Amino acid sequence: MIVQSILSGLRIIEGSAFIAAPSAGMTLAQLGADVIRFDMIGGGLDYRRWPVSAQGKSLYWHSLNKGKRSIAVDFRHPEGRELLTRIITASGEDAGLFVTNFPARGWLGYEVLRAYRKDLIFINLTGDRHGGNALDYTVNSKVGLPYLAGNGTEPTNNPFPAWDVIAGQQIALGLLAAERHRRRTGAGQFVSITLADVALATMGHLGYIAEAQLNGLARQPMGNHIFGTFGHDFLCQDGKRVMVVGVSPKQWQALVKVTGTEPAVAALEDQLGLDFVREGDRFEARESLRSLFEPWFSANSFSTVADALDAAGACWGPYQNISELVAEDIDCSDDNPLFQNVHQPGIGEFLMPGQPLSFGATTRETIKPAPLLGQHTDEVLSEILALSDGQIGRLHDNNIVAGPDELD
Repeated sequence: MIVQSILSGLRIIEGSAFIAAPSAGMTLAQLGADVIRFDMIGGGLDYRRWPVSAQGKSLYWHSLNKGKRSIAVDFRHPEGRELLTRIITASGEDAGLFVTNFPARGWLGYEVLRAYRKDLIFINLTGDRHGGNALDYTVNSKVGLPYLAGNGTEPTNNPFPAWDVIAGQQIALGLLAAERHRRRTGAGQFVSITLADVALATMGHLGYIAEAQLNGLARQPMGNHIFGTFGHDFLCQDGKRVMVVGVSPKQWQALVKVTGTEPAVAALEDQLGLDFVREGDRFEARESLRSLFEPWFSANSFSTVADALDAAGACWGPYQNISELVAEDIDCSDDNPLFQNVHQPGIGEFLMPGQPLSFGATTRETIKPAPLLGQHTDEVLSEILALSDGQIGRLHDNNIVAGPDELD
């Protein structure tokens, strides 16, 4: 049982597409907030984005919107925009919280919405500080990381959207910080964040920028080594591969001991004039060290290697593809409290993760699937705007709003 209600009572309105902003809303929803997502009737830009199920349903969209409520509104129509304005700015000390990566202009401009609620908190994600478009891949190319993979000459893109994921967590953090500020001062605010700045800040925090500026040296491609310490992949006798890391002294000593290379490692230290107690010295000798360790791995099966590394307290991990992860790894199963097999309407049952944070002051609750598009339209209009059945029916008749039956 997964979702934790530590944010119970907060109501957040989300207008979003792609990864960062939806993942922020999902994070908040999995912590117990009431996150109401609005989409165009029929779905927005990412409603059918791959991967899709055999029935053509987006696994991407449904995975990023777990635990939210969904309303479908034609916000190209003035009446649809008016409804959403009223929902975003509705009264209540735990309401008036809006997250979006849509442009903050026109009817979604901060000052326009703030005219209806002075203490509105509005968090807006954009591409870059100049107002340009950006996606994770264009930001990643900008900060130079693709040149650290492959041969270092031709860029190799990373398939994982790191900046989107980090930006989503930053948005969630920013909303909670602004909400705390409002509780203390009564003041709302406009909070802006750009995908490019998330990447640039992270590069600075990890020392990449200082390295280039102060040392006059751009980080060089490392292959499967780890910069500044020792770590590499090794092939076992049966063709399986492991990644082994010796960062801490204990991890390093375990690796040397389990491979039976203590005399050879000591001789290499003397030969090179290095001290492998120091991480940097291990990095300097990385190729020679890899050559010393390699024969032990190639002479033993994966199971023997795994048992020995575990017994020695080494830091290591197996190489496995995603199918192997899902089919064989007990950590990617409902044996792990992170996961639960949940039925997703319209798709079927599959393994869903909850919130990795585990709070001692709250209990875990059953994880909630993503909503059907427009599943909560009538409920939200009645609950938040106090519209009557007749008023809601007229909105449906005029195609201003839609429920799930109308969208299938």
